[in-house]
Amino acid sequence: MTAVAPRWDLTNVYPALNSKQFKNAIKQYKSLLDEMEVFFKKASKADAKTDPKKLGKLLGESVERFNAIFELSGTLGAFIYSFVTTDSRNKDAMRTLSEFEQMSVQASILNTKFQAWAGKLGKSAVKKAAKTNASAKAHEFILNEAVEQSQYMMSEAEEILAAELTLSGGNAFGKLQGTLTSQMSVDFELDGKIQKMPMPALINLRSHPDEATRHRGYDAENIAWEGVKEVLAACLNGVKGENLTLNKKRGREDAIHDSIDNSRMDRATLNAMLGAMKDSFPMFQKYFKHKAKLLGKEKLAWWDISAPMGKTDKVYSYEEARDFIVENFNKFSPELGAFAKRAFDSNWIDAEQREGKRGGAFCMGIPGVKESRVLSNFDGSFDQVSTLAHELGHAFHNECAYQANKTELQQSTPMTLAETASIMCETIITEAVLAQVTDPQEELAIIEAQMNNATGVIVDIYSRYLFETEVFERRAESELSADDLNDIMERAQKATYGDGLDEKYLQKFMWTWKPHYYSSGRAFYNYPYAFGLLFATGLYAIYQKRGADFVPDYKNLLASTGEERAAELADRFGINIRTKKFWADSIAIIGKRIERYCEL
Repeated sequence: MTAVAPRWDLTNVYPALNSKQFKNAIKQYKSLLDEMEVFFKKASKADAKTDPKKLGKLLGESVERFNAIFELSGTLGAFIYSFVTTDSRNKDAMRTLSEFEQMSVQASILNTKFQAWAGKLGKSAVKKAAKTNASAKAHEFILNEAVEQSQYMMSEAEEILAAELTLSGGNAFGKLQGTLTSQMSVDFELDGKIQKMPMPALINLRSHPDEATRHRGYDAENIAWEGVKEVLAACLNGVKGENLTLNKKRGREDAIHDSIDNSRMDRATLNAMLGAMKDSFPMFQKYFKHKAKLLGKEKLAWWDISAPMGKTDKVYSYEEARDFIVENFNKFSPELGAFAKRAFDSNWIDAEQREGKRGGAFCMGIPGVKESRVLSNFDGSFDQVSTLAHELGHAFHNECAYQANKTELQQSTPMTLAETASIMCETIITEAVLAQVTDPQEELAIIEAQMNNATGVIVDIYSRYLFETEVFERRAESELSADDLNDIMERAQKATYGDGLDEKYLQKFMWTWKPHYYSSGRAFYNYPYAFGLLFATGLYAIYQKRGADFVPDYKNLLASTGEERAAELADRFGINIRTKKFWADSIAIIGKRIERYCEL
């Protein structure tokens, strides 16, 4: 399916990469960094014995300066990234990104120095000092977190060296993966015509209604990955090797330790969630087997997982997708509906599929103008309508923080809670479709889309968690070949999908195109999606009970995700995320959908 879709507009941020305004902003960024260097050199001489009022003033000015730096860098970075992600052949943009990243090393080093200083001051001194200064007090959670995380730091010289080397290490490998996969295309026959299809469009064929097309797409995809697998394996080895080296030097317990801390959760929460997910596999396998039966098969092949079911002749124009999202967001909250309309009307969304553009979807905030931008690859399917809703949820999350006048430091949301609003918005759209449907075959199609998403977030995410765990364990001993990575991925899929899939037709190359594996600063960027789905599912159940009264508390939660740990935020709604029960109850809601699916 194809659809006419727009490109985003960022001219209200800066006119162009070569504009005077953009160049002046770059100069201002450099000035802010240099000024912070001078300030911090003097400020860091203060210690725990310094007068609390004087120390409070220094801490307050520090966070204010960092907020100014991060607001400008976030704006510049998003503007540059808007070119890089939509046209990987844009050499000017790639060069500008490299120059910006070189400058940003200074910001990373300053942040590292500040964290080390906070660690030397200690919680007691920080607490006393924060009471004397409004800015420091408003950022006390962030200051305390800096104190806690300072114990996992190398020496200042080593941290500076690590920040500088990552540009030619893990960060460079991540760029290579993104550039290579975004520029790949395959000649593919579709609708009687040979088309040059970029990889995101080829991957989207997994949801094509014709099995022969899905099967050919699967084969074409694997042939394409086969040709670049060693390059991508080298990229993955480079990123994970850097992670392992730094984790060991910083005294981390294991590869996932840093991820858990960055997620502002604990192992009890992670284990409770993973345990509930693992317990649900038989439930999902029941769904797989019933879907296979509907398709006239004993077991599903990989190219059948996303096969549409029921009445699937509905293809959404971009305008129809827009109207449907706005209408149903408005039912949840007029403010949410108005926000979505603003995003569509203001061309915040780049939805067109084209060569050179990154696959998947994402949302990025632009703090300088208090707006967001969304990238997607819209093809007219309900799945892509749902994806648009998902990313607009991220944008609304940003909006709640902007409206609450949260600073950049206060908006620093962990990966787990970052998925809350996106999954909530996705749920709103799916529930809206189900509420309207009267034809059982249409209902089957919608529940299928719902279950396909849940499968990806519960079953497949768990397989990715297993994959990444083993990759880290084995990478600590030696580099891994592409065939090693294929083998690990296939075994991880067998462990989670079980006998619900035909083990002869899995997707061993899943590791090649998922950008999450190639982020040097975000190991284990998989389980946060499961957290987001299940946490938002639990919150949606509360919304169904409370109605409109839920919305103000929900908005307050979104505005506060950068200022409390996940468990404390959940406590606001009477949720205990450290026990398996909450996660199992959320999964049980999905289980009811599977039961209905099997009835249709």
